[in-house]
Amino acid sequence: MTDKKNLRTPIVCVMGHVDHGKTTLLDKIRGTAIVSGEAGAITQHIGATEVPIDVIVDKLGDPRLRDRFIVPGLLFIDTPGHHAFTTLRSRGGALADLAIVVLDINEGFKPQTYESLQILKRFKTPFVVVANKIDRIGGWVSQKDLPFAATFKKQSEQVQSRLETKLYEIIGELYNQGFAAERYDRVTNFQNTLGVVPVSAVTGEGIPDVLMVLLGLAQKFLEANLQYSANGPGVGTVLEVKEEKGLGATLDVILYDGMLKKGDTVVIGSLGEPIQTKVRALLKPRELSEIRYESKFQQVNKITAAAGVKISAPGLEGALAGAPIRVATEETLEEIVAQVKSEIDAVRIDTGSEGILIKADTLGSLEALVHEFRKDKVLIRKAEVGDISHRDAVEASTVEDSLYSVIIGFNVKVHPDVRDFLQESSSVKVFTNDVIYRLIEDYQKYVKEQQEISEKKIFETIIRPGKFKVLPGCVFRQSKPAVVGVRVLGGVVRTNADVMLENGSVVGKIKGLQSEGENIPSAKVGKEVAMAIDGATVGRQIKEGDVLYINVPERHAKVLEHEIYDSLSTDEKETLDIFLALKRKDNPFWAK
Repeated sequence: MTDKKNLRTPIVCVMGHVDHGKTTLLDKIRGTAIVSGEAGAITQHIGATEVPIDVIVDKLGDPRLRDRFIVPGLLFIDTPGHHAFTTLRSRGGALADLAIVVLDINEGFKPQTYESLQILKRFKTPFVVVANKIDRIGGWVSQKDLPFAATFKKQSEQVQSRLETKLYEIIGELYNQGFAAERYDRVTNFQNTLGVVPVSAVTGEGIPDVLMVLLGLAQKFLEANLQYSANGPGVGTVLEVKEEKGLGATLDVILYDGMLKKGDTVVIGSLGEPIQTKVRALLKPRELSEIRYESKFQQVNKITAAAGVKISAPGLEGALAGAPIRVATEETLEEIVAQVKSEIDAVRIDTGSEGILIKADTLGSLEALVHEFRKDKVLIRKAEVGDISHRDAVEASTVEDSLYSVIIGFNVKVHPDVRDFLQESSSVKVFTNDVIYRLIEDYQKYVKEQQEISEKKIFETIIRPGKFKVLPGCVFRQSKPAVVGVRVLGGVVRTNADVMLENGSVVGKIKGLQSEGENIPSAKVGKEVAMAIDGATVGRQIKEGDVLYINVPERHAKVLEHEIYDSLSTDEKETLDIFLALKRKDNPFWAK
């Protein structure tokens, strides 16, 4: 049996779309524990809420469960959404041990639901899907705080069937996203099937089941991962950098290993060299009953993982959200500074070569963005944490390739002077969003548009293949310029293009085209037009019945064959192929 003393509380992250009930769910879990009346039953941390095992067992209504579970409780991260999940990172992995994906059973999947699933899949984090707002299903009769099975039994057949239908729509969509899923009470093996728990965060129905499934997952997946060193040096992640009245810059930190004490030397990741400072104060929120005091916080001398705490120390201004924070001693200081720096460098990019510029709010979301763009084989010139600055815009404007004169901003602000600069310089494109996959879609769409524009430009400037026949009995003038009737057999003929015979000799230039007495710039396959050819004499260089070709310059022929061949029409492709074969008869490497 694992030694319970050295087991830390599993960290649970609540994810999902805005308005689908993440905060209400947390409030319900928290409220339950507070209402249970045990003094200090619940511990409010900075950025997290700890619910002890006793409170959970009490909520489940079966005291025998106390001995079944080895974990001391659950630590819920209460910063909303996937933002917290990506921020909380440990050595390139996710810090959350477990996750809850909340979705509205009546609304189904939204962009941030998909986003959450993608992130969880990438980090292989065990999770449970909470199908919230069952109390809003037509005809539902709420049974406050009951487990799902008990409240479901009390519903009419019609309502039960409505719920099952909605549930199977969710299960079907999860399957489309690559997850085998089932209603949690029908799952026999949580290792290969995702549990979906129907709940109401407002009435508390199904909440006991969520806690039960989370404890089960913690037990199954995490026993080995939850070992921590009770007396070892603390290791954590910066959740947020905040200005506090009277304290200056402070850090909200989740400690996930070891111990952190007042007076400890800590090393924190920043954009420059790692920050080295001494902890001046460790601050915890006051108990709910003590909120009438002036200060929101009370000081503690030490904390042990897993816990959320606010750190006050000198020189924290440059700290990065999502960066590591580690306790160091005199002997280990140099080594820990090097480790923290290498962890930040592993995420930041500054190549100076070509590619897009990425800015994100935290190190974790930056890492996620870089991963996704690289997966799409997009070159990245620079990636760093912070708002979009004037310097970023100026830098992007010096990039010549429009596909890379781009700034991607995730959850960041655009400084006002950047907006002024962008109005003057239309060459820089800025995309901002708080959904990673939306940013990728927007960029892909932009790339496609840019490629179409440049193809169109190429199409307009490039001389295209064309093939035509001098029609018998249609010589209107023999020379200076020769004017003859022609039928376009393939591709397109345009004014100012040189024409050549099948033997490869260039015989003149098209000076003009007319159709029904009107001057026209070009004629496509099938058209019969009058053509003026400068430099050719009928009877000498050309004669009735001759088949001639547009003489495409070698540079243009290369572009046609290697870059835009797929965009040509079938008859243009055929005409180009014949033309290239004629040219390559004497020179096999022509336009290669």
